[in-house]
Amino acid sequence: MSSTDVRSPVRQPLKVLIVEDSVPDAELMVHELRRTGFEVNWERVDTEPDFVASLAASPQLILAGYTLPQFSGPRALEILQERGLGIPFLVVSGTIGEDRARAMVKEGAAEVLLKSQLPRLGPAVMRVLEGVRKIAYFSMEIALESGIATYGGGLGVLAGDTIRSAADLQVPLVAVSLVHRRGYFQQRLDGKGWQVEEPAEWRLEDYLIEMPCRARVEIEGRIVHLRCWKYEVKGVNGYSVPVYLLDSCLAENSEADQQLTHVLYGGDSCYRLCQEIVLGVGGVRMLRALGYEAIERFHMNEGHASLLTLELLQEEARKQGRVRVDINDLAVVRPKCIFTTHTPVPAGHDQFPLDVVSRLLGQGEDFSDTFASDVAARVFGRRQSGSAPQSFPDGQGMLNMTYLGLNMSRYVNGVAKKHGEVSRLMFAGYQIDAITNGVHAATWTSPAFQALYDRHIPDWRQDNFSLRHAESIPKDEVWDAHGRAKTQLLEVVNKNSGVTMVPDVLTIGFARRATAYKRAELLFTDLQRLKKLAEAGGLQVIYAGKAHPSDQDGKMLIQRILRIKEELKDDITIAFLTNYDMQLAKLVTAGVDLWLNTPQPPLEASGTSGMKAALNGIPSLSILDGWWLEGLIEGTTGWAIGDRTGRESANRGPEDADSLYTKLEQKIIPIFYQKKGRYIDVMRHAIAVNGSFFNTQRMLQQYVLSAYFR
Repeated sequence: MSSTDVRSPVRQPLKVLIVEDSVPDAELMVHELRRTGFEVNWERVDTEPDFVASLAASPQLILAGYTLPQFSGPRALEILQERGLGIPFLVVSGTIGEDRARAMVKEGAAEVLLKSQLPRLGPAVMRVLEGVRKIAYFSMEIALESGIATYGGGLGVLAGDTIRSAADLQVPLVAVSLVHRRGYFQQRLDGKGWQVEEPAEWRLEDYLIEMPCRARVEIEGRIVHLRCWKYEVKGVNGYSVPVYLLDSCLAENSEADQQLTHVLYGGDSCYRLCQEIVLGVGGVRMLRALGYEAIERFHMNEGHASLLTLELLQEEARKQGRVRVDINDLAVVRPKCIFTTHTPVPAGHDQFPLDVVSRLLGQGEDFSDTFASDVAARVFGRRQSGSAPQSFPDGQGMLNMTYLGLNMSRYVNGVAKKHGEVSRLMFAGYQIDAITNGVHAATWTSPAFQALYDRHIPDWRQDNFSLRHAESIPKDEVWDAHGRAKTQLLEVVNKNSGVTMVPDVLTIGFARRATAYKRAELLFTDLQRLKKLAEAGGLQVIYAGKAHPSDQDGKMLIQRILRIKEELKDDITIAFLTNYDMQLAKLVTAGVDLWLNTPQPPLEASGTSGMKAALNGIPSLSILDGWWLEGLIEGTTGWAIGDRTGRESANRGPEDADSLYTKLEQKIIPIFYQKKGRYIDVMRHAIAVNGSFFNTQRMLQQYVLSAYFR
């Protein structure tokens, strides 16, 4: 980032009226508010006439002493109520008895603080302005915006979209993750096409506000100090959801501990477990330090955050004056917890050797130091069908974070209907529901289609279901919006990929993590047949995606795509775009003509890239797995590769490739080049049927009804 690109720290403007006779005390209050991240515009008064006059300026907050020589806090509150003004009112007093403090709260004061407690003022004001938060959402990665490198792929993007919809729907949620100073990684391809990972460093101060609160966790017998940074996600109507990113980079910590929150999914298993201790245990403690005491639900977005359940159990034990967790604590904590599992792929389910867990957490391998004997198996074991969890922890000396989340959660869900079925088979004995994923409509709709919807469906941002009216948008306007999105994408492709693509040629998009089960090469199973397909009018293909740093097969997959790109260059134009991130994803999912998805069933838990494409009128050609089993209406919203009776086998590649080529040859290419109006019909159906439903607004409403407030 160049010096001209550096942004000023984002601070929340706040107009404050202070009822206080001491100027230094008022200045101290303002200092604490600024330290918490507020841009304070303030005025001090100490008489009733001045107070009444200052109300005309519409302050957003009033801080008042209890007694002043010529005025008082109780009288100021009384005036507010007489005038019917709902301005948040906090008492900040040098001394006040408990009875008077309770009376002020009963009369309508939001909170009462002593001046000796001024460090608590900022968090208290923040809570008052935000309202009571009842749901805490924990995720190892969250995609907030492209410049904030706190995400690696689909899990983080889903988390960000969930939070954005929570802000739109005014769901009382707060989110927690890690700050990931060096991000996931920057992808570079060397001269042989081999992926090289480089740090994705970014300036926290350009996007976040450092909070004054501190928390700490104990790892391997040493104290690790934590701070947090705040990011505000603003909803369509101005409601905000705070996101707190935990940071161990403090001078009080050792050099190694300072780096615990640096790299997303970095390091060895010990490093990963340390990160999960910071997220789960440290995240709960940071929320408490920030004053979030009214949380009723803790939502774990995958098993990375499962250790938060141990902290909640120990909180309950401490409340009862006990050191060891017993069955009563389990009965209190379990109803508070929600667990979402996202993948049937084994790599998505973290597990750690028990000796490493016990060493880092300072526990015995059977956890008998802190857990009663009848509780440990229920928390850490594996449940067999129809029985309580048994076999502590799993008979193999490993602590499985997914089973910890399953055991400790009242509500568990997969992320598509099919994935719910697969998860119930994988984790027999557990009740697992299904809430199909979605995407945040306003985030993933291109500017051209946003303008189109604004003209024809004005309330689509507030009510995503209204996108069903896309059926009535004139075809020429849909095609024009698509043309503008495609032009924008091809400008980037032609500038950065070394190839030249043109707007009139059918362009296929395939962008996702480069890993074997995604089967990115399926399109290239029969190169001669693919070349023949391209003769009908031309074919362009855009690839993008990163391989996990330790996924050697994924890196070799990228190399093979690049070799095929060269082999086919005289017949088919292929581009591979590096550093696939939110910004690039917005261009690709909006600018291609057809979205291709070819995973090995049943390993696609949901998939969301095709949902993003649908919002921009891009139909999918996809294997019937994940969300596409629910979103497909053959020939109407897109096309299937294979059929619903297809076998789930690793050897089905040739038959899937044949189906893919057949659909391109007999259905898609003829319609695209010869019956443009029919292709636009499919585009409109994709918006009206899939765009209106497969969004996080609908998804979050399901969480609200089934998990958050049930």
